[in-house]
Amino acid sequence: MSRTTRAQREIQEFLAIRPVQVAELELAGSGGPKPGPGSPPITYGEVFVLVKRGGRPVGTLLGQVPEGADPRAVLTDLAVRTAGEPPPAPTVPSVVPATVVIATRERSEQLAHALDSLLAQDHPDFEILVVDNAPVTDATRDLVMRKYAERVRYVTEPVPGLAVAHNRGIEAAHGEVIAFTDDDVVADPRWLTELTAPFAADPRLGCATGLILPARLRTPAQVLLESHGGFAKGFAPRTYDPADPPADEPLFPFTAGRFGSGANMAFRTDVLRAVGGFDPATGAGTLARGGDDLYGFVRVLAEGHRLHYTPYALVWHHHRETWRDLETQAYGYGAGLTAYLTAILVNRPGLLPSFLARLPRGLAYARTLTASREAGGAAAGGSGSESRGASERAAGDAAGSAPGRHDDRTHAWPGRLSRLQRRGMLYGPVGYLRARRALRGAAR
Repeated sequence: MSRTTRAQREIQEFLAIRPVQVAELELAGSGGPKPGPGSPPITYGEVFVLVKRGGRPVGTLLGQVPEGADPRAVLTDLAVRTAGEPPPAPTVPSVVPATVVIATRERSEQLAHALDSLLAQDHPDFEILVVDNAPVTDATRDLVMRKYAERVRYVTEPVPGLAVAHNRGIEAAHGEVIAFTDDDVVADPRWLTELTAPFAADPRLGCATGLILPARLRTPAQVLLESHGGFAKGFAPRTYDPADPPADEPLFPFTAGRFGSGANMAFRTDVLRAVGGFDPATGAGTLARGGDDLYGFVRVLAEGHRLHYTPYALVWHHHRETWRDLETQAYGYGAGLTAYLTAILVNRPGLLPSFLARLPRGLAYARTLTASREAGGAAAGGSGSESRGASERAAGDAAGSAPGRHDDRTHAWPGRLSRLQRRGMLYGPVGYLRARRALRGAAR
C-alpha cells in the first residue's frame, strides 16, 4: 500500500470515530452515573465510565446503553458485574500543608473552571498560586482579582516557558508539599488530599503523581488519544524506589513517562528546591517543546528519593480537540522526551554511564514507542508499545480486580502521528540546546 493510500485510509478512519459520553459512577451510592465535567446528561450510546468505590477510583469501563434503556440501570449493572472484590477500606489520609501551582497563559475561561474545582477541595490546609506566564493581556489578572482574590495568589513570570513559570511558583510556595496541575483540568474534590497523603506516610518520598482521565470525548482526536491510554497510568498504586529498581523496568529511571504527567504531580517542596527545580530550557513555550515534568521526576529519583503513583488522586483533563492538535502533541511529546534526557545528562553528567548502559534497550524501546498501532493493541514493527501518555496496565487490572481495562485501543494509531513523534525525538536535543542558548541571551 502506498503512503498516499495509507494516509487517505487513516484520514477516513479518523473521521469515522464517533463521540463517546463520559460519566462517573459510585458503587457505594445510589445516585447512578453522573456526567463528566462539562458533559451533558447521559443518554443512549457508548459511555466511558469511571467507577469509584467509597469516593476512590477503582477502574474504567466502556458501556453501551441501548436506545430507550435507562442509563442508570444499564451502567450500574455493568459496573457491579465487573467490579470484582472490594479493596481494603481506605485509611483516613494525613493532612500535609500544600501549595497548588497552576501556570497559565491567556486561557482565562479554562482557568476559571480549574480554579473553581481547586477551591472545592476537601483538603483543609492549602493555598492556590496562579502564575501568569508571559501575559500579553490583563485577562488572567483581572479574572483572579475580580473573582478569586481572597483565596488565590497571583504572580507573573515574564519569561515564557512552563518550567520557568513552575520555578516561579516554587520560589513563592509556602506549603510543605507543592502540587502542580494545568489550567485545562477539573480536579476531583479529593484530589489534593489523596495526592499529598503519601508524603506523610513516607519520609523518603520526593514526588507523587496521580490519575488523569478525559473530561470529554466529543471529537475524534479526543477519542483516539484516550483509546490508546490518554494520560492514565492504571488503577494500582505503585512506588518507585531508586534503592530497589523495579525488575520490570530495565530502563529505570529513564522511562519517566511511565511515572506520571505534569497535569497531576506533587513534590516535597524542599526536595524540589534542592535539585534546582525544573530545567528552564524544557517545557511547553520553549524551543524544547516539553519534558519539564519528566526532568523533575528523574532529578528527584536520581537524588535517592522515592516516587509514588496513586490512582486515588484524580483530575479530569480536557484533551485537545483537533487533528492538528494531535500532530502538534505527537511532535511535542517526541521532542520533550529526548530534550529532557539531554537536560538530565547536561545537569547530571554522572548519570551518563548508567544512561549509556541502557542505550541499546532504549533505542529498541523508542522504536516500539513510536510504532503505528492497529486497533486492539498490535503495533507495527513491535508489540506491547506504549505512547508517552499511555496507561500502564497494572497487574491488578489484568487480574480483573478493576471494572474494565484502560488503553483498549479501539481505534488504530495513525502512522502519520508515529512519524511526527520520531521527528520530534530527533529534534529534541537540538531544541533543548537552542532553548538554553535563548535563555542565556535573554539574561544578558
